[in-house]
Amino acid sequence: MKKQILFILLAIVGSLSLNAQSLTIETCQEKAKANYPLVKQYGLIEQTAQYNISNANKGYLPQLTLSAKATYQSAVTEIPSSLGDVLSKLTGKPFSFPSLAKDQYQAVLEASQLIWDGGVISSQKKITNAGTLLEKQKLEVDLYALNDRVNQLFFGILLLDQQLNQNTILKNDLTVNFNKVSALIKNGIAYQADLDAISVEQINSNQRESDIKNSIKTYSIMLSALTGLNITDQTVLTKPEIDLSVLKEDTNHRPELGLFDAQNKLFESQKSLLTASNLPKIGAFVQGGYGQPGLNMFTTGFSPFYIGGIRFSWNISGLYSQKNNMNKLDLSKKTVDVQKETFLFNNNLITKQEQNDIEKLQLTLTNDEEIIRLRENIKKATSSKLDNGTATVNDLVRDTDAENQARQLKSLHEIQLLMTIYQIKSNINN
Repeated sequence: MKKQILFILLAIVGSLSLNAQSLTIETCQEKAKANYPLVKQYGLIEQTAQYNISNANKGYLPQLTLSAKATYQSAVTEIPSSLGDVLSKLTGKPFSFPSLAKDQYQAVLEASQLIWDGGVISSQKKITNAGTLLEKQKLEVDLYALNDRVNQLFFGILLLDQQLNQNTILKNDLTVNFNKVSALIKNGIAYQADLDAISVEQINSNQRESDIKNSIKTYSIMLSALTGLNITDQTVLTKPEIDLSVLKEDTNHRPELGLFDAQNKLFESQKSLLTASNLPKIGAFVQGGYGQPGLNMFTTGFSPFYIGGIRFSWNISGLYSQKNNMNKLDLSKKTVDVQKETFLFNNNLITKQEQNDIEKLQLTLTNDEEIIRLRENIKKATSSKLDNGTATVNDLVRDTDAENQARQLKSLHEIQLLMTIYQIKSNINN
C-alpha cells in the first residue's frame, strides 16, 4: 500500500514538473522541426538514393538477353547445280549440294560483360548523390521556414505574458485607489461617483485579463501543435537574453546557400555524364543458341551453336550536340549564381534594416524608462493632491492609466527588440 502511494505521489510530481516545464525558443524550434511531417521525407530521400545507386552498380554485372525468332524467306542461298556436275565428272561420283529450308528458327541467349563504359555508371552515381543532396537542401529550406512561425508564436506569448503582468500591477493600483477613495467617502471628501469610476476601471482590467488569458491559451495550443509539446498556462517560456553579438556576425549560413551550391554540383555531374556518354564503349559477350540452320548453313535440321568475342561501339552522333549541351549547363550554373547573388543582396539589405531598427529600439527603451519614472512621479503627486482635495479621482485614474500604458509600451518594445534580434539570427542562420 505504501509503495502504491509512493508511486502515485511520484506520478503527481512528475506531472507537475512537466506542466511547469521551462522552454527556450531554441528548444521549440528544434521540436517543431522534429515534429513536422515533412521531416519524414529525409528517410525517403535516402532510400531512393540507395535504390538508384544499387541500380547503377548493377550495370557492372553480366547482362543476359534471351531472344527467339522464326522466319520464312522467299529465297535462300543456293550453290549452282553446275558446280555439282563439274565435281561429279572430276570425281566420277554423283555430287550434289543440299538446299536450305525457307523456314528458319533460332533461339539465342547472350551474356555480355561491360569492360569500359567511358565513366557512364560512375557519372550516374555522382548525379544520384548530387540529386540527393539537392533534395535534402530543398527540405532544409522548407523546414527552416518553421523558425519564423515558432518565433511569432513564442514572442506572441511572451508579449501577452508581459501584458498580463502589467495588468496585474494595474489591478493592484486600482485596488489601492479603491480603498483610498472609500476612506475619503467616509470622511465626506469624495463621492460615490468617484468610487464608481474606479470600479469601472477594475471591471475593464478584469475583462482585459480574461482576454489576454484566452489569447495566451490560443497561442499555446498553436505552439503545442507545431512543436508536439504539451504547452499549458503552467509552462514557462524563458525570455531570451538581449544578445547584440549577432550584429557583429557577417557570415551567412542560410540553407538557401547550400541549395544553390547543390544545384551547381548537380550541373557539374550532368556535364560529367554528358562527356562519358559520348565516349566509346567496350564489352565482352558470349552467345549460345539453338536453331535451324546453325552456324553451318549447309546442314539441315536443328543444331546448337555458340559465339564469343569483344564488342566495340561508339555513337559518334552524340558529339554533334555535346558542345551546345555543355554550354546550356554552363548557362544554368550562371543562372544559379545570379540567384545566389540576388538572395545575398536582399538578405543583406533586410539585415541592415533590422540592425537600424535595433538601434532605434534601444533608444526607445531608454526613453521608456524615463517616461515610466516620470509617470510614477506624476501618479504619486496626483495621489497626494487627492488626499489634499486639490485633485479629482478622474485625475488619479487618468495618471494611473497613463503609467500603465507606459509600462505596456516598454514591454512591447522589449519584445520587439528580441524579435528583431532573432529575425537577424534567422536571416543569417546564426
